Amino acid sequence: MSRTIDYGNLMHRAMRALIQEVLEDVADHGLPGAHHFFITFDTRADGVEMADWLRDRYPAEMTIVIQHWYEGLEVTAEGFSITLNFGNQPEPLYIPFDAVRTFVDPSVEFGLRFESTDDSSDEAEMEEDAEEEEAPQKDAEVVSLDSFRK
Repeated sequence: MSRTIDYGNLMHRAMRALIQEVLEDVADHGLPGAHHFFITFDTRADGVEMADWLRDRYPAEMTIVIQHWYEGLEVTAEGFSITLNFGNQPEPLYIPFDAVRTFVDPSVEFGLRFESTDDSSDEAEMEEDAEEEEAPQKDAEVVSLDSFRK
C-alpha cells in the first residue's frame, strides 16, 4: 500500500490555526482599525453551545459578526467562546474551530471557506474577495507567490 500526503487535511489544520491566532490577538488587544469578522458555522456540529432559541432559528448554519459589541472572547486550541448581542439580548456562544465554515474579514478582502468533499474530508480554500461568495465556483488555480512579493 502506498502512502500519500493528505494536503486537504494539512490545509484544513493550517487555516484553523490561522483563525485561532487571529482571534487570540483580538482577545488580547481588541480589533485593530476597521477589521471585523463574519464567521459562519455549522450549528449542528459537535461541541457547539448556543441558546435553544438561536438553534431553533438557525437549525443548520449561522453567521455571526464580530465588530462593534462583543465581550468575553476566549480562545482555546479547540474553539472560541464569545458573548454577542442578539436584539438587545446578550447570548454566550461556544464555537469549535471544526464547526467553522467561513471566516471573512471584509475590511481587507480576506476570506477562508472550508468545504466538505464527497469523502467527508474538509479542505480550505482562500477567497480573493468576500463579495465573490455569490459568484459561481471556479476550478482551482495555481498562483505564484512572486506576485505577492514587493
